[in-house]
Amino acid sequence: MGEKTVKIVAVAGELTGWKTTVILHDLLEEAKKLDPQVQTELIEMKEYDVEFARGFPLSYYNDDTWEVVSKISAADIVVFGSPIYQASMTGALKNLLDHFPTDALKRKVTGIITTGAVEKHFLVSEYQIKPILSYLKGLIPTRNVFVHNDSFNEINDLIDDSVIPRLSKMAEEMLQLQKTYQQ
Repeated sequence: MGEKTVKIVAVAGELTGWKTTVILHDLLEEAKKLDPQVQTELIEMKEYDVEFARGFPLSYYNDDTWEVVSKISAADIVVFGSPIYQASMTGALKNLLDHFPTDALKRKVTGIITTGAVEKHFLVSEYQIKPILSYLKGLIPTRNVFVHNDSFNEINDLIDDSVIPRLSKMAEEMLQLQKTYQQ
C-alpha cells in the first residue's frame, strides 16, 4: 500500500495587491520541489465572495463560503497568508477563520506567511494569527515567514534572494511535521 498524497492549500488573505499571493505561490513551488507527489492549491480570497460570519452552520452561507471552507477542511497542510494592515491580518482572513469550528484544523499542519511595510509586523504572526490557529487545534510549525515589501520590485516580482531559502525551510518543516503527525 502506497503513501497517501499530501494536499497543501495556501490561502491568500489579501483582497487587493499581489505580494502575499506571490510568496504563497513560491512556497507551494518549494514544497513541490521537496516532494513532487504533493498536490497544491492556492486560494485567493479576492476571487471568492466569502460571506460575513454570523455564527450560523456552514450550510446557511453561499457557495463560495462553502467551497473555501471545504477546500481548507480537506487539506493536510494549510498555509494562511496575509498582508499586514494596521498591525493586523486582513479582515477577510479573520472572517474566513471565524467560519471554522474549534477543532477544524485538528490533525493539520498550519503555516503562516505575512507581508508588510514595517519590520515589526512580523510579530502579527506570533501574537494574532498563531493563537487563532492554536485555538482551532492546528499544528503550527516553529517557522513562519515574514517578507518585507522592499523584497519586491514595482511590479511585485520577488527581488530578495534570501526569501526562497526561508520558504524552502518552512515547506520542509511542514512536510516533515505532516509526515510524522500522520504516522
